[in-house]
Amino acid sequence: MTKNILLFFFFIASNYILFAQAEKNVDHQSLVWTRYYNVLELSKKWSIHSELDNRVFIDPTVQNLFVARVQGRYKITEPVEVGAGCAYFSVATQNPDVVPDFNKPEYRVQQDVILRQNFGKLNLSHRYQMEERFSQNFDSEGLTDGTKFAMRFRYRIQGDYPLWKNEKQSLKAVLADEIMFNAGRDIVYNTFDQNRIYAALQYCFNKNFALEAGYMNSYQQKASGVDYYDRDIFRITLFHRIKLHS
Repeated sequence: MTKNILLFFFFIASNYILFAQAEKNVDHQSLVWTRYYNVLELSKKWSIHSELDNRVFIDPTVQNLFVARVQGRYKITEPVEVGAGCAYFSVATQNPDVVPDFNKPEYRVQQDVILRQNFGKLNLSHRYQMEERFSQNFDSEGLTDGTKFAMRFRYRIQGDYPLWKNEKQSLKAVLADEIMFNAGRDIVYNTFDQNRIYAALQYCFNKNFALEAGYMNSYQQKASGVDYYDRDIFRITLFHRIKLHS
């Protein structure tokens, strides 16, 4: 157990040091992400997960993007779960100082496998995810014909640890690290996409509602290969579970 816990924290720390020390052209940005995440339990094995995610720059206050996502999930065993779904992204801008008068749509298909481990009170999860991304072409005047296709591979390790609990409410700490890589004929200089480190507290009001607030650092490589985003993100999520089976 101790070895696995140490490996978990070593993975997070090593990724942070690796990307934080990179000497590149870096744009520093601050954002707020607000998200509603719904889990519709159809049975003990099957569920539908959906979410709405709004992302806004802080200074100046400018819309970054909006996300709508839905996926079906199947629990093979207690520690093994698979899922597949799609998402729609409406991207306003990636630079709050440059705001076009049109939004850029992106459509994604995704598949993932989640493996869970329990070490006493510590719960670990490993998510292996693949995305197929279709981005609408555009120029300085607006949207143009055609789409650009790329694939992205993601690995996330996440742990949560209970800090307090009674019969209905609970409070737990969440720590995660996720690394992403791009692939495709249009991917030339940014095979590495980004690394996200996340720390949060989650308060469960009851079995159906929970509120999570945390900080995320996203270090992302641009298509040029020499320019990066270093983003400080404050994230708030409302989790809502609806159970349709006994």
